[in-house]
Amino acid sequence: MSLNRRQFLKVSSAVGAAALLSSEKLAIAEETRALYERLDKAAAKPVLEVSGLDSPVIVKSMELLRNGKNFVIRVRTKDGAEGISVPNAMHFVHTYPIFVNRVAPFFVGKDARDLEELLWESYRWNDNYKYQGLPLWVCTAGAEFAILDLLGKLAKKPIGGLLGGVKRTAIPVYRASGTRGNTPEAEIEDLRKLVEQTGAKALKFRLGGRMSRNADSLDKRTERLIPLARKEFGPQMTLYADANSSYDAAHAIPVGRLMEENQYGFYEEPCRFDDWEGTKEVADALTIPVAGGEQEGSEYRFRWAIANRAVDVVQPDLHYYGGFIRSMRVARMAHEAGLTCTPHMSGSGLGFLDVLHFVSCLPNPSDFHEFKGDTDIPIRCATSSLKCVNGVMSVPTGHGFGIEVEPSYLNASTVVKSA
Repeated sequence: MSLNRRQFLKVSSAVGAAALLSSEKLAIAEETRALYERLDKAAAKPVLEVSGLDSPVIVKSMELLRNGKNFVIRVRTKDGAEGISVPNAMHFVHTYPIFVNRVAPFFVGKDARDLEELLWESYRWNDNYKYQGLPLWVCTAGAEFAILDLLGKLAKKPIGGLLGGVKRTAIPVYRASGTRGNTPEAEIEDLRKLVEQTGAKALKFRLGGRMSRNADSLDKRTERLIPLARKEFGPQMTLYADANSSYDAAHAIPVGRLMEENQYGFYEEPCRFDDWEGTKEVADALTIPVAGGEQEGSEYRFRWAIANRAVDVVQPDLHYYGGFIRSMRVARMAHEAGLTCTPHMSGSGLGFLDVLHFVSCLPNPSDFHEFKGDTDIPIRCATSSLKCVNGVMSVPTGHGFGIEVEPSYLNASTVVKSA
């Protein structure tokens, strides 16, 4: 077939445009591949540092104790050393059979110094990976916390000293309201009380209706509350807001723009927690940082969210995601991509203490970190008041978690044997 000049130029132009587009796609693909390689390298670096522990630390027992609504995990070695952790009671009340039957038995007889590799083997053991998600990870976290406390006591280091080194001991916190469905005016009063109690310089409250398919908890509550909070607390207060999966992207973006107008610090979980594509759409449309990840249980999905900039602030939950070591890998990937990290705080047990130790060794902390208040578990701490003063909390500098659970409380607890 012969082509006249006009047809030739048209075909040539199309071929050239296609070649240019193909070249651009290849360049983007190469850039993405290189980023994934950097994230993988950051995540693969060893997290746990146990230098100085030259002799095996063999786990003799790992017990689950219950006192009322709370649980305590106690790990002991053949040499009589002991570690303690407080798991997330809100979920352990339902998931404890997985801990007793499928997680704790794995660690018995193992060398605690191998904890980092043992976490992977525990995941594989007896097909535990088939329980992946919060039911498995809150149990794994409880076991990991107890072993970290044990190792810290033996190494004479705080938790952060085992996980890359303590970088800070004073942690600025934000106070979060757990209320949704009250009037904007009532929410402002609740937030004022939180500031009065702790001197917090940052606050977070809830938007939308929580997994509500775009419905608000009260008519126009969100649209009224966002500017009202800024007006009432002034420009000096850092404000965050959490939608708890309330919106699809189309509804989330206008809410985010209203937050931008009122100079909010970040916009948490605007879309359903498992809709990373929708969350990315929101993040791409807005200038306000988007935060998320509290419900995420997969390292690969976190990797995708970080590489594709679906969030600007990553929020692994230390309990829901399976512990300090797994969460530190997420933080390191985020750091490699230029993002910050603030752990989500589980709302029971000693969640605030877990956050303090994790942030103490983070390479890329956000400006403020969540504090939900005191615990009803009787503990003593020689190196920190564990109180929020002028918006700041001090990290315990003792060995392990740096706290002691009252012996009488442990003695009054019962051992949970099985389901």
